[in-house]
Amino acid sequence: MTAWLVNAAGIALIALIAWWFWLVKPAARRAEGGVVEVLVADGVYTPARIEVASGQPVRLRFLRKDPSACAEKVIFADLGVAADLPLNQPVDLTVTPPRTGEFAFTCQMQMYRGALVAR
Repeated sequence: MTAWLVNAAGIALIALIAWWFWLVKPAARRAEGGVVEVLVADGVYTPARIEVASGQPVRLRFLRKDPSACAEKVIFADLGVAADLPLNQPVDLTVTPPRTGEFAFTCQMQMYRGALVAR
C-alpha cells in the first residue's frame, strides 16, 4: 500500500513539473512603443511573454533582482542575441524578430523562460 502511494505521489509531481515548465503559457504583454521592462526575479521573467510587431525593433530593459547564478545572462538563441545581466542594474537590449513566430529567451541553463511573440 505504501509503495502505491509513493508511486502516485511521484507521478503527480512529474505531471506538475511538466505542466509548470512546458504547458503553462502566461498572459502576453503587448509592446507598444518605448521600452518593455522585464523583471528577472524568483525564477521567472515578468512579463514572460511579450507581443511585438515582426520586423520591427523592440527595446527590452532587463532588471535582475535574483542573485542566482542562473539569472546572470539572457539568451535569444534563435535571434543570436545575448546579454549579461548584472545584479540590480538595468540592461537595455534591442531585438528585431525577422518574421512572425515565437522566439524564446532563456537564462544559460534554460530554467528562466520567456517568449517574444512576433505578429
